[in-house]
Amino acid sequence: MEVYLVRHTETVCEKGICYGQSNVGIRKPYDVIFESIVEQLPKEAVLYSSPLQRCVILAKHIQENTQSDFIIEDSRLMEMNFGDWELQSWDDIPQEVLNPWMTDFVNVRVPNGESFVDLNERVIDFLENEISKAIEKPLIIVAHAGVIRSILCKINNIPLHEAFKSKLDFGAVVKIELLRL
Repeated sequence: MEVYLVRHTETVCEKGICYGQSNVGIRKPYDVIFESIVEQLPKEAVLYSSPLQRCVILAKHIQENTQSDFIIEDSRLMEMNFGDWELQSWDDIPQEVLNPWMTDFVNVRVPNGESFVDLNERVIDFLENEISKAIEKPLIIVAHAGVIRSILCKINNIPLHEAFKSKLDFGAVVKIELLRL
């Protein structure tokens, strides 16, 4: 099955701001990059999206410009929950709190948030329970860098601690073939 992993476009947040599950918008104008994204996608597909607006805005554009009948919003596709760090500057997070997570982001939870393992578990749950429903058509997943990296780790047997070695630009489209999980 063809699966297209689409990262949302650039957010309105200034560089250096931690925004994980905060519902921030995307930077305008985005029409040109949206058109570039749509050109890389199949005309008919099952369309999933994170419920955060930075993904939903893009997913609605994809839906309107393809033969996708509807968007299935799924909270398992949300970015990592950065808990107490949401909307803070990375530079303002105390080093004694940040360093343990930076040393082991895979296993260490952000205060009142998630670890990368937590994100990975919900993403794998999504894959295992939703992919089989979409067998007859390609699948488009509009999501976030953390979610896409989690999927790529799973299908390519990459250890989670190596997830961020893959560059994944805003608006990136990654096509993968899923035979089975």
